[in-house]
Amino acid sequence: MPVNRILRSGAAVLLALASAAAQAPGRSEPNFSQPSRAPGVDYVLPSEAEVKATLDRIRDYFVRSTPYRIIDSATGAPITDLTKPPKKTAAIDLRSGQFNDWDYPMGVVLAAMLHAAEVTGDAAYSDYAFKNFDFIFDHLDYFRAQAKEFGPQAHGYARLLNMRELDDCGAIGAALIKAYNKKKDPRYRATIETIAEHIAHKQFRMPDGTLARQRPQPVSLWVDDLYMSVPFLAQMGELTGQRSWFDDGARQVIQASARLQDQATGLWDHSWFENTVPDPKFYWGRGAGWALMAAAELLSVMPENHPERERVLEIFRRGAQGAAAAQGGTGLWHQLLDKPDSYLETSASAMFTFAIARGVNRGWLSPVYAPVAQAGWQALATRVRPDGRIEGICVSTTAAYDAVYYYNRPTDLGAMQGYGPTLMAGAEVIAMLRGFEVERTLNTFHYRKRR
Repeated sequence: MPVNRILRSGAAVLLALASAAAQAPGRSEPNFSQPSRAPGVDYVLPSEAEVKATLDRIRDYFVRSTPYRIIDSATGAPITDLTKPPKKTAAIDLRSGQFNDWDYPMGVVLAAMLHAAEVTGDAAYSDYAFKNFDFIFDHLDYFRAQAKEFGPQAHGYARLLNMRELDDCGAIGAALIKAYNKKKDPRYRATIETIAEHIAHKQFRMPDGTLARQRPQPVSLWVDDLYMSVPFLAQMGELTGQRSWFDDGARQVIQASARLQDQATGLWDHSWFENTVPDPKFYWGRGAGWALMAAAELLSVMPENHPERERVLEIFRRGAQGAAAAQGGTGLWHQLLDKPDSYLETSASAMFTFAIARGVNRGWLSPVYAPVAQAGWQALATRVRPDGRIEGICVSTTAAYDAVYYYNRPTDLGAMQGYGPTLMAGAEVIAMLRGFEVERTLNTFHYRKRR
């Protein structure tokens, strides 16, 4: 064997050993006779207090990181007098992150804060959500005047003032409806109606009504758009009592499934292009997570007697079965679900954990799925740093044409796409722990519904 190949092989072995050594020692239940204690494995039933402590760290990170300031983006100086005509350079202060911007990752965070408040009874979560929404609406007229004079500016709520895509309105719109259900602010309702008009009548669709994009190909489906639309459609159905919103939500799930979900494995392809036959398949983890969460959000409020409920439920169950089969050995899921040599990614793991726990809690899935969510949460918790920041979240990812792109998307502590799902996952796991008796037997866990 050539020397350079020997050196490379030796370096790979050393790297693998170093990685294993860097992982925390495995944990397992003390009464298990043959414990599962591989490095990095946390095979222990968490307590509600432990889960909430992790959620609290994430919430506190958001509370201390959100600036609630308007600044001159050219100088960084604060703008305090909002009675004067706005400058073109007036902006939300986003130097520390997108914490009080109007965009889809923060929409998931705000919905998750409301959910965590409901489950835990801790108003500090919902207080954060309302403070963020009120900051937006307290300053919206100022930035509307700026947009009228200079055009919508990137850091002046451009996505709200100039909606173009589902990313601009769907996920955060669903969170806004959830907030409106608790606080009947007329400003919230006016914006909800604007979003409803955009999604129902202005957003690009295929002839069969499927919501689509015109990039990167002229007619493109992104699995992400299920979460950018379906939760809002579902919440509108519940808010208005009009079945047409549920009809549209079901249509999106069913028609996306026909093009994007592998019927054998239940895994979701990231994208589909009308002009490409055969279409290449990339089972990107977060994309599949968006789909499963979207179906869960729809089923959570969809009437039991809706004619398409059973089809949506079948699609959800197929997706959950596929996710359970693809879970990695530590409890996390891979960046590419069918590629175990791709890295373990946090946001997808959080999404699957939430959706499966929700399915168990609502009776859509058998309790035998509960340990999948439990293991997912225990692995997720190890990725939450003491300061509340979360490791291993893939950055923004477009619909791409090759595996190399997906394999090599970086992770970043500032990638917001994983924070909301992690909060949602923890809250739903708390609900699951409350709703079931858990037997520790035969070196594993058996969940039985509490009587």
